[in-house]
Amino acid sequence: MTLSCANSFSSTELVNSFDFEQANYQLRSMPALQRIEWCFEYLPGNHILTSSFGAQSAVSLHLLTRVDPNISVVLIDTGYLFKETYQFIDQLTEQLNLNLIVFRSSISPAWQEARYGELWQQGVSGIEQYNRLNKVEPLQGALSQLQAGTWFAGLRRQQSSTRQHIELIRQQESRFKIHPIADWTTKDMHRYLTEHRLPYHPLWEKGYVSIGDVHTTRPISGELAEEDTRFFGLKRECGIHEL
Repeated sequence: MTLSCANSFSSTELVNSFDFEQANYQLRSMPALQRIEWCFEYLPGNHILTSSFGAQSAVSLHLLTRVDPNISVVLIDTGYLFKETYQFIDQLTEQLNLNLIVFRSSISPAWQEARYGELWQQGVSGIEQYNRLNKVEPLQGALSQLQAGTWFAGLRRQQSSTRQHIELIRQQESRFKIHPIADWTTKDMHRYLTEHRLPYHPLWEKGYVSIGDVHTTRPISGELAEEDTRFFGLKRECGIHEL
């Protein structure tokens, strides 16, 4: 199958016959913005971007909206984000005129605690159940409801040992998963934020380098590596990017 005829095939047909090795080889030589443009030209819609509105999330949000100002930006709201995160979401939504779409668990945080207790305090199994209820299942609902054919995410190899081998493009079930800044360093991120006058998350200056829920996020310190600042060091990934 040639890339030029991609639009004549369904997402499932295209992803099952797609040459991911060749595509990754081709994308490696491109700057991030050109990678995104390539994906919009050759890969099926609907295109979506997931964002946690974490420390440097403004980079991906700015890059994607330069190519498609109306791209669906999906936020999974657990109900336990930092106050500063909710304020940051409002700030960037206004600044970048985001088409923000919020998804949540069908069970409210209060009802979850009444039913299960504080799952994040119940070891790895409790954390995994919490993440499934509040992150994985809402994301699955978002991908289905939006009929996403191509999913962009801002993962980078430098972020943790669990991400150091991620590709620029891969298959995610019946859709394409794109990591256009996978090879960017922290310096690259800072340079882009500075050049485009984009803000860091307000907790960045307080030592928070990976920002999730209030009860399972810690600032970095001499005793903690970056990937240990989430989930008490018991886990790094919440499950969203393990689909």
